[in-house]
Amino acid sequence: MTGRQGTRETQESRDTYLTGYAEILAEVAGTGRRLTRDELEDRRLVGERAAEAGHSLRSLVRLHLDATRADWPDRAGRPDTTQSVLAAVTQAVDAFAEGYERAQRLAVRQEEAARREFIDDLLYGRSDLGRLAERAERFGLVLSRAHAVAVAQAPEAYDDTAPVTRHVESALISRFGDRRVLTATKNGQLICIAPGDQDDVLAFFAKQAYAATDGSRVAIGRPQNGAGGVVHSYEEALSTLDLAERLELDEPVVRAADLLVYPVLTRDRQAMADLVLSVLGPLRGARGGAEPLLRTLEAYFDAGCTAAEAARRLTLSVRALTYRLDRIHQLTGANPADPVHRYTLQTAVIGARLLGWPAQEI
Repeated sequence: MTGRQGTRETQESRDTYLTGYAEILAEVAGTGRRLTRDELEDRRLVGERAAEAGHSLRSLVRLHLDATRADWPDRAGRPDTTQSVLAAVTQAVDAFAEGYERAQRLAVRQEEAARREFIDDLLYGRSDLGRLAERAERFGLVLSRAHAVAVAQAPEAYDDTAPVTRHVESALISRFGDRRVLTATKNGQLICIAPGDQDDVLAFFAKQAYAATDGSRVAIGRPQNGAGGVVHSYEEALSTLDLAERLELDEPVVRAADLLVYPVLTRDRQAMADLVLSVLGPLRGARGGAEPLLRTLEAYFDAGCTAAEAARRLTLSVRALTYRLDRIHQLTGANPADPVHRYTLQTAVIGARLLGWPAQEI
């Protein structure tokens, strides 16, 4: 900017945002009065217009001070003139700044509302795809690329302004800068949408969310193409969280790609229920019901069919564990130690976990 351009723009700002200011100071110097309600509101409106035009508040406050010095009323005969004018300057600048900040807050609220509407439309698969892609650019996403979604299962409901949300978002920005990553909240949960080839971003989000939410589980959906792919990956992450809870998994981070077998197993719910009841149903005839023996099978399979490790996990002696396995064999006719029977038993145990049996009737 040349000196002449700067002078012209400064004069334009004076003409636009300081109109009537010198006259107010002159009248205050003559009467000692304070600014009227209408004058204060006018200064607020001028401040709003300045914010909407993109001007810096700092430069405009300086402009007011420069104008005050240039137009200072000369009332040497009045000893209280200085105090009255300074009070008027304070009122005028404060009202101007209030209007400026009011416009800024409104702009932020409008931006947050637009962001929230975009997130809702994106994750629900609503809105015209072409329009959605245009809006996505504004928030850093290129929907022609594949994206993956991570969801953190929070202990409480968070919104976009929650300290936890801001902390996780700030950590991602500090680490990855402008990698076209979007963090937000949905139904009280923290979510992160990242390009599908940037798994390091989602892994870092999972780590930060886990720490910020006091150890809540995070699920990561598989990368999918297009706007519909974001919805698919998001729903996959939600389903994975549900699966991990029903399977009582200990892992803090679970990936949909690692649990694909389970949706396959439960795709025909009736067939799975029939398998559970036909294979494990006889366990209900045991003393104490089916639950203790079902947990025994779970621990045995989770321990890689190693009796000593399974016994340790259940705080049993190996002899007690062996007795339980024998009892299961007697009741079901299937021997957990026999490779031929093991697959059927283990599949039935997984089905029982997924269906909530025996706590729930199926």
